[in-house]
Amino acid sequence: MATSSTPPFTASEQSLSSTLPTIDIRGIVRRHGAVTAVDRVSFQVRRGELFSILGPSGAGKTSVLRMLAGFDDPDEGDLLIDGQSMLGVPPNRRPVNLVFQSYALFPHLTVFENVAFGLKMRRVSAALIAEQVRQALAMVKLLGKEGRMPNQLSGGEQQRVALARALVNKPAVVLLDEPLAALDQQLRQAMQVELKSIQEQAGLTCVCVTHHQEEAMMMSDRIAVMHQGRMWQVGSPREVYERPCNLFVSRFLGVSNELTGTIGASVGEDRVFRPDDAEQAPLTVRTASTEQAGRSATLSLRPEHIRMAQERPSTSDPVLSGRIEKVLFAGSEMKYLVRVAPGRFWETRMTSGTSLPAFAAGDPVFLHWSLADARLFFE
Repeated sequence: MATSSTPPFTASEQSLSSTLPTIDIRGIVRRHGAVTAVDRVSFQVRRGELFSILGPSGAGKTSVLRMLAGFDDPDEGDLLIDGQSMLGVPPNRRPVNLVFQSYALFPHLTVFENVAFGLKMRRVSAALIAEQVRQALAMVKLLGKEGRMPNQLSGGEQQRVALARALVNKPAVVLLDEPLAALDQQLRQAMQVELKSIQEQAGLTCVCVTHHQEEAMMMSDRIAVMHQGRMWQVGSPREVYERPCNLFVSRFLGVSNELTGTIGASVGEDRVFRPDDAEQAPLTVRTASTEQAGRSATLSLRPEHIRMAQERPSTSDPVLSGRIEKVLFAGSEMKYLVRVAPGRFWETRMTSGTSLPAFAAGDPVFLHWSLADARLFFE
């Protein structure tokens, strides 16, 4: 399918539930001197949703989080929580709590005292503090560890204490700033499942900022992809991964096997795509685009959508010839790097432990895929 690289839309154009969104961001702009860190960003977050803002360093995602938390005000635009504008409202008066990347636990306080700290500052009664802290610790499965100090806890337990401290005040919104960045890979994967489970059980509305693609896709109900201060695409994890709006999103969300060429004549409802590499035969692509023949385009395909054969398949699917350059064992799967054009390699994958053909480096192969799985991006 064809996709334009023009920055997209405001999230007001997304289909949203009929209920009032917990967060409504309206065209916010944040400048740092001559640099525009956030450029007319709009989106909504539904009640009970885990919404992740994903992007590389410098994309503007942390600036958005800081404005939600009240540490910075937008230079333009508005942000509303539960229908109320937050412009000029200080952080301590906003119905939000922030979980920091470093957890920011008080090292001299026990687990109980860390979680209770905000309630004590609000002069809540001791009996109510005890009950609300117990509920928060039960939610994150830390009952029985109230008397421990932070240095007696694992990284995952410290993360859960920080989350309990954010939940104990029962905020309208929980903000998560790279919440799992300090954990090792194995613990990070376990905490992705646990954090999502806690969020769902408590019905929390969460905004998570991360640069980690797998983390965002595993935990989120919806993802917003940011780049250069702009929000390029908002959608479910599957939608942004399988139907990216442009090449940046396609490349940032995963491996994007690409082939440059030009769009050709119509073939029924499909179009001819002529690769720039003269050794490759023209391919059929499925696109609703009305672009004129001769316009440059890039075909993009995910590795898991490609099938590899030793003989040219008798299929109506598009077929690309190539030669295996490398065979890589990656535990649960085998990865094959296939040269499809001078200086251009495609990655294909097959599950390890199954009956696989004997593919080896140097073998000529044929790659084929379903028309519906390829994406076409115009320059």
